[in-house]
Amino acid sequence: MRKRPIVLLLSLLISSASVQTSAKDVNKPLYKDAGAPVEKRVDDLLSRMTLEEKVYQLNQYTLGFNHNINNLGEAVKNLPAEIGSVIYFDADPQLRNGLQKKAMEESRLGIPVLFGYDVIHGFRTVYPIPLAQACSWNPALVEQSSAVAALESRMSGVDWTFSPMIDIARDGRWGRVAEGYGEDPYATAVYTVAAVKGYQGDDLSSDRRVAACLKHYVGYGASEAGRDYVYTEISRQSLWDTYLPPYEAGVKAGAATLMSGFNDISGIPASANHYTLTEILKNRWKHDGFVVSDWGSVIQLVNQGVAADAKEAAEKAFMAGVEMDMTDNCYQRHLAELVKEGKVPVANVDDAVRRVLRVKFRLGLFEHPYTKEVKQEERLLLPESLRAVERMAEETMVLLKNSDNVLPLSGMKKIALIGPMAKNRADLLGSWSAHGRAEDVCSIYDAMHREFAGKADILYAEGCDFEDESRGGFAEALDLAKKADVVVLCLGEKRGWSGENASRSTIALPSVQEALLAALKEAGKPVVVLLANGRPLELVRIEKLADAIVEMWQPGVAGGKPVAGILSGRVNPSGKLAITFPYMTGQIPVYYNHRSPAREGRQGRYQDIPSTPLYDFGYGLSYTDYKYGDLKVSADKVKRGETLTVEIPVTNAGSRDGLETVHWFICDPVSSISRPVKELKYFEKQLIKAGETKVFRFNVDTERDLSFVDSDGKRFLEPGDYYLMVKDRKVRISVE
Repeated sequence: MRKRPIVLLLSLLISSASVQTSAKDVNKPLYKDAGAPVEKRVDDLLSRMTLEEKVYQLNQYTLGFNHNINNLGEAVKNLPAEIGSVIYFDADPQLRNGLQKKAMEESRLGIPVLFGYDVIHGFRTVYPIPLAQACSWNPALVEQSSAVAALESRMSGVDWTFSPMIDIARDGRWGRVAEGYGEDPYATAVYTVAAVKGYQGDDLSSDRRVAACLKHYVGYGASEAGRDYVYTEISRQSLWDTYLPPYEAGVKAGAATLMSGFNDISGIPASANHYTLTEILKNRWKHDGFVVSDWGSVIQLVNQGVAADAKEAAEKAFMAGVEMDMTDNCYQRHLAELVKEGKVPVANVDDAVRRVLRVKFRLGLFEHPYTKEVKQEERLLLPESLRAVERMAEETMVLLKNSDNVLPLSGMKKIALIGPMAKNRADLLGSWSAHGRAEDVCSIYDAMHREFAGKADILYAEGCDFEDESRGGFAEALDLAKKADVVVLCLGEKRGWSGENASRSTIALPSVQEALLAALKEAGKPVVVLLANGRPLELVRIEKLADAIVEMWQPGVAGGKPVAGILSGRVNPSGKLAITFPYMTGQIPVYYNHRSPAREGRQGRYQDIPSTPLYDFGYGLSYTDYKYGDLKVSADKVKRGETLTVEIPVTNAGSRDGLETVHWFICDPVSSISRPVKELKYFEKQLIKAGETKVFRFNVDTERDLSFVDSDGKRFLEPGDYYLMVKDRKVRISVE
């Protein structure tokens, strides 16, 4: 009997607590409910925002640049709590968390800030430049390197990377060619998908992933004469068949954001181009993330002559489809006023803010706004990351020449290591090296000493500077070369010679470097040239003098270790060019997938130099010999919508195991719209052991692989003959 009052009292207490909890849940805003659908959370938050708060979400400031961590409070104080995003230049989460705390606690609605940064090919563990990555023909390595970059970035306070850069580029004078994946739309599309998957993973809210940003949308790589920020003449046909495919692939892969370009597209700048930003991206492709302008590209509409002032620039960029304004403050100063004047509909502002908030919710920033502060050694330069960067670098390096099998070096007792790149560390990082440090890099000099320890003596002389015309070091270098069995000459570019605002009138190396090579030839010893650079080079004079040439690119923190392994034979080179190396700069633009000329033979060609490039797209040598068999096709006649299989056996006829890439091309010789002489449609890389034969297979989908696109972006497939090609093998199929 005594238990009843106690039970009754407990029931009343539990009931009262439930009512209080229920009341508390009712008062909790829906947008703070982690269990609610993202779209409902976005709608709820948007309904609570003032116009001023909405405009703040569409602006991006900077944090960390020239900010001392000891002045954290002052740096945070300078930024509004309501700001939508910042470019975070620091490498420590402490400063980031300081600003985030202000946003979460001092703004009315507690909307988290989105932190972005240019993590182009690694955060602290710097990988080979993207152009080099493309030469690996291994998308799995690109995905892995992007995942490592995402881990280091997110754990250091960055939620969003301005990468991958997927501009198709065919002019090596353009410095930003280093940041992309080369000249081919299909290959770039494949690498785009790999990078997006690596950055974003399956769960964007993971504390090991970041939002990707496809840039520069679109056609920036077509800049006239390789000059940055200038006009680009791009027809609708070229837009659809050359420049848009990688972006469409990236959007379909789930890329969270895009960045509008600096370039003027046939009279309408990329950052004010309604056709590309809205009609294509939003209406056709149904992209539901947002577009951020490139640095200052909104205000630069004034320079480009389509806006009279910052206010009109803001109106044109925003109405075209640029949701977030990077750094130039045009939206912050003018967007609210434009709404009040009726020039910008509120509905457009709401759609833009919705897109920004959607990305923030997907990143999990509302539930986990702060970055856990852990020691650098727990998030940067991890052993598994360094192993991955070394493997990546090994597969990116391209053996361009190897006369009389000079390489790999065998039986050499003395190796003369000469050149301005031999002891250099910083320039091996390449442009856009984020938080990479020279001390993280293994120099070629150190790597050669380790690789050949106990096998050969390494003799060193600098010989010359990168571009200083002084030849005072030539005599010492030549004397050293005479004492050695072989000369390894390390030439190339400084990292600042490529990247943004790094256009050059010629892609030849400075004359002093070429002169050093000519001087060393007088020693009568074999000369192996190592090239570390961020673009294709004019090598016609170097090629004639060198016995062997290895294109090592700018390999990141792996530095000289992979190339030392190639020289010793520990690594069998497997890289193949993802961009054409012209015979001379005057050939530019030169690329493999050009259209056929009106006249055959020598007519119309250069009269003073060859019209063919020095090294073709897809070119690359190995230490073993691969024999290609005959192409076998499952059917030589197909109907629309059908598929067929093509196979080719490849035998490793040499004595070394090797990785070989097979490129599958198609050709449509007669079409209502002229098509390239050949188009890459598939590639595959496999390990083939010595004496082994591997069968490479391409499953051809007629609609996907044989069709073309018109100037409105519509695909079409015409009946007739098509050719499938691998190297010099070709097989014809007919589409009925």
